[in-house]
Formats: sequence, structure tokens, C-alpha cells
Amino acid sequence: MLPFMMLTAILSGDAAVRDRETASAIIAMERAALARGDKGDIEAFLELSAPEVVYFDPSLEKPIRGLDELSRYYHRNADYEHIASSEFLNPHVQVAGDVAVLTFNYVTTGERSRRVTRWNATEVYRRAEKGWRIIHTHWSYTKPELAGPR
Repeated sequence: MLPFMMLTAILSGDAAVRDRETASAIIAMERAALARGDKGDIEAFLELSAPEVVYFDPSLEKPIRGLDELSRYYHRNADYEHIASSEFLNPHVQVAGDVAVLTFNYVTTGERSRRVTRWNATEVYRRAEKGWRIIHTHWSYTKPELAGPR
């Protein structure tokens, strides 16, 4: 019985190490894509996204489904304001086999407007042949904007 318990502990330790390595890799990929995206590089997240990606953000009435549709959306909105500064806060990755969920907060300051926007973000990654790819993105405001003075 003892050898089985030792083997289980070793294997679960290996899984924990793999999960930490996966989390670090996903956070690094996300940071790099955000840095590129903040400068207006619309390809950054397209390169990380799987063909079946689903995308939500507060400007959409319904989800975008698929990489082709997401690419058209990004290219159509390529003129958006670039980001002067940003903060990537509270990243947390949960790994479950071939799926990893990254949640984080993102604070951006617009280049021209100097407007500060606070975001909640969730990225669901799936392990694929070409590495980890985003299959689901969801952006929301940390504090929803109000429709007028209160």
C-alpha cells in the first residue's frame, strides 16, 4: 500500500508542477498579446485564438463565433484608441486537463482621451496541436458605466 501512496503523491506532484508551468506560460502569452494589442496590433489575439473561438465584450449585443468573424470584427475596429498605459492585475489560471481558464483585471488609459477603463477578463484556453489556443473570451467592465448622473 505504501508504494501506491508514494506513487500517487509523486504523480500528483508532477501534475501540480505541470499546472504551474501551464499557468506561467498562459500568463506570459496573454501579457505579450495584450502588449501588442495595446499598440494597435490586431493580429496578436487572432494568432492565439482557435478557429472555434467565441468572443464577448460590452459593445456586442451577441457573441462573435469563429475566428473568421472575430478577424472581421477586429479589422473593422482597427481604428480604436491605442492604449497609453495598462496594468495586468490579479491573474489566476485554473488548469483542468487540456483546458485552462485565465481570469484577470486589466486597467487601461487611452492614448488620446486619457480615459481610464477597468476590465474583468476571462480567457478559456484549450491545448491544441500548435500549443494553447483561446476558445472563449469574455470582457466586461469592472464597474459598469452609468447612463447619467445619479
